Order: sequence, then structure tokens, then C-alpha cells
Amino acid sequence: MSEALLTVKNLSVDFHTARGTVHAVRNVSWSVSRGETLAILGESGSGKSVSANAIMNLLDSPPAEIVSGEILYDGKDLLKISQEEHRALNGKKIAMIFQDPLGHLNPVYSVGWQIVEMMTAHGRPHDLAHKRALELIARVGIPEPEKAMRKYPHQFSGGQRQRLMIAMALMLKPDILIADEPTTALDVTIQAEVLALLKELQAETDMALVLISHDLGVVAEIADRIVVMNEGEIVESGTVREVYHEAKHPYTRKLIAAAPGKGEIKIPNRSSPILLSVEKLSKSYHSFHALRDASFTVARAQSLAIVGESGSGKSTLARTLLRLETADSGHVYWKGKDLLTMSARELLGVRREIQMVFQDPTQSLNPRMSVYELIAEGWDIHKLMPARQERRARVIELLEQVGLIAEHIDRYPHQFSGGQRQRIAIARALALEPELIICDEAVSALDVSIQAQVIALLDSLRQRLGISFIFIAHDLGVVRDFADTVIVMKAGEIVEMGPTAQIFEAPREPYTKKLLASNLDPDPDVQAKRRAMGIYA
Repeated sequence: MSEALLTVKNLSVDFHTARGTVHAVRNVSWSVSRGETLAILGESGSGKSVSANAIMNLLDSPPAEIVSGEILYDGKDLLKISQEEHRALNGKKIAMIFQDPLGHLNPVYSVGWQIVEMMTAHGRPHDLAHKRALELIARVGIPEPEKAMRKYPHQFSGGQRQRLMIAMALMLKPDILIADEPTTALDVTIQAEVLALLKELQAETDMALVLISHDLGVVAEIADRIVVMNEGEIVESGTVREVYHEAKHPYTRKLIAAAPGKGEIKIPNRSSPILLSVEKLSKSYHSFHALRDASFTVARAQSLAIVGESGSGKSTLARTLLRLETADSGHVYWKGKDLLTMSARELLGVRREIQMVFQDPTQSLNPRMSVYELIAEGWDIHKLMPARQERRARVIELLEQVGLIAEHIDRYPHQFSGGQRQRIAIARALALEPELIICDEAVSALDVSIQAQVIALLDSLRQRLGISFIFIAHDLGVVRDFADTVIVMKAGEIVEMGPTAQIFEAPREPYTKKLLASNLDPDPDVQAKRRAMGIYA
């Protein structure tokens, strides 16, 4: 191993809150060399992002306090340099890609202006910056770079926004790139392309890459070494193969065991009665056909997954089923009655029977309502469970079912991590004991062990209470473990449909084969074989 380019030594970070001091990072030490990829693996709250933000001087102080440690780069301790020196380094020598590109791109400036600013802020001429921006936008696979420069963040897909963030981070050819969950919300094919792009750019510039992730498949594909963090501490470290095959710490073994895609494939029950029947459902936005002639059925206690890339029509289908979007044509029969022609009064009754868990809980949960109010709201609407003590007991029971605790009941959404907010949204959907739950990427933001826990919970509800699920997801490992039937969508159409075993083991359509080939395996040896065979590149 060559000499370390960046070294973190005995870093400890505390957060001083109204409820006391939180020891977010405790005596963390690691290093990364030029041309190397180091993965920092762990779940929400493990301290991964806090340690990365300390490197970039992005911690809010207060409430954060760096209690001890050193961060050494180019002979300097980054914890002892001035704000001006940090500004000179950030972006130029050490760059960062954030998990949520929409939250980190300014909505009122064009993306071209923002990317160019990366160089002009460091004293480079505007003409040179503009030329470099065009080169990088083309390099990261954005079509028509000149036009793209004039567009705004909301005019791009999630995968394209992440590519633009990569272009921005690489403008000044940094020595170190910190990527904080760069592919969490991306479809498998886009994720594969982004990871391949990062590897290519790293090979060209010999930069060090620090990858923060909870996804074992991503780590197996791209990392050289891993440090595993839990509750602010490093509990294990080593090469990717050593950690995966010879994990010593119970927490690491728990993470590996929770990786999806290894369980038995479920077989559909053909004898269950049909609850939902969809016939030739279509939806267009002006000249764009978001959904074309979708037809399928959902039986009682069935788990039907819908997979496909962004823009394939998955979410449009879900929203149209619930009349959150108005269908152009087709029928949606719920227990024999057409949902699309029901009166508002009839539809209200059906709303209790069909619930939805949305992809982004930040938008779907009212920030002014406590957890108790959010979960109990459905009981007010449908005039259920009037006794307050009975309600509180049931809310606590629902919270514990999704992996939260009773103390969370009077907190508000902003006081939780993204994964915790999604668990609150799932508890809210379960409160009305529905017969069908539509999950739109409901577990994509969850850590692997919590994801496994939630999937096990949903599956137990399916078996115990006969609840049916329409499960929209881009993580094919989760789909394989949970669904008994899979629908594959592309460009608004259903291109393949069948039992999970058939879709995963004998897919017919080239598009389905492409999706499956892009799905990453947590075993680094499996990934290496796939790369050697050209299955994934």
C-alpha cells in the first residue's frame, strides 16, 4: 500500500442536545491512499457521514463539537487550519458528492452556472471553467451538454442530477473524492452506470475515493478496503474479501446476513380470491405516455412487485390506481367495483382498505404533526378507536412493530433520520389495518438490517392478516425475497410478468435480463466473476 493521502486519527465528535450529549463518533481512525477506494460501511446513526463532514468542515458547531483527533492531509491537520484555508481546499483538493443531489443543488440557478462556479470560486477564468464544464457534462453521460448547462435541477432525473453532482465535484481534479451514499436512490441500471463512471474517472486521475454506504453490493463492486462503523465506533476493518468472508464482529455478521436476495423464492397462491383487477389502464401528460394499457390482478395475501427504471411508469401506475392521478382510460375494479367511477363518499370507504406508503417520507409526513398525531389521524377521519389510552397503546405497538420505540411517540418528523421517517410512514399505513398496501420504494432508504426487519414484518402481516401488497422497488434483491409475482415495466408498458422464480431464473425479455445483470451481489467474489464474464461493467 502506498503512503496514505488522507489520515483520520482518533477522531471523536459529540453533539450537545437538549436531551444530553450524543457521542456520534468515538476514536475513529482510518486512512486512504491515492488510487484506492475505501468504503465506510454502517447503518444510520453509525457516524459515517459525521466523520466525512468533519473532514470537509461542514459540521454545525454548535451543536457539534470535535472533542479530539487529527485529520491529516498534505502534512496539515485539517482540524487546525483556518476557514479560509478550508475554503481553498474544499472542491479543489477534497470534493464531496452528497446523497440527495436535489437538496444540494440550488433550485434558482442553472446547473451550468453552479458547475462553472466550482472553478471561478477558486480563481479560474470563466471561459476555461465553461469549457471544462461542457467536457465533464458530456463525460458523465448527460445528452446535449450546451442545452443541459441552461437547465435547472428540477428538469433532470435523479440519476442525471447525481451525474451532474459528480461533474461538479471533479471540476478541479481533486485528490480525494468523498461520496456519501451516491447511488442509494438510483435504479439498478443507473447505479451500475454511476459506479462504472466513478471507477473510470478514478483510474484516469488516480484520485482517492472514500465511499460512504450501507449497501453491501455497492461496496463489493467498487471498494478495496472497508471500515465498518456501529454507534460511532469502528468495529471491523480489512479488505472487502476479508470482511465479507471472515467477519469477526457480530454487528458485521448481522449486516452480511441481512443482505437481500438470498432467501427462498415465494410461490404465488393461485386459489386466493381476486381483490384488485386492472384493465387497460392508461395515463398521458400532454404528448408523453406515462402509462399504456396496463392490465393485471392482485389476489388476497399476494405480494406483487413492480420493477423498472425511473420513468418506466411504476409510480404513475400506483398513483392512478388510488385516483391521486386521473386515468385517461381503463378500469380498476376493487372487489368488483370500478374505483375510477366511484363517488367521493364510496371512495372514502375504500381509502381505509387501500393504503399507500410513499417514497419520500419528508414530503408525505406533515412536519407540524407529532408521530402520535400522524399515526392516529386515520382513526379521526374514519371515526375509529375513540378512547385516547387505547390509541396511545396501539400507536406504541405499531412503532415497536416497525423497529421504533415508545419514546418516539411525541416527537416530530424532523427529529428522525430518513429511514426512521419511512418506518413512521409504514406504521401510519398499518394503523387502519388495510387489505392492500401500495409501497412506492418504501424500503429504499432503509439500512439493510432495518430493511430486512421491515420486509419480515410486511411478510408476516401478509401471511397472518391476509394483507396484499403492490411493492414498487428498484432493489431486485428485496423484490426476490418479498414478492411472489413480478411485473417489469419499461416506458409506461408492462413488458414481462410472471412468478418471481420465472422472472429471476428464466427471464424472457432482454430488458429484464439487463435489469437483473445490473443488480449487485454483496459477495465480492461473485461480483469479480461477473465482471470477468462481462455480465456487469
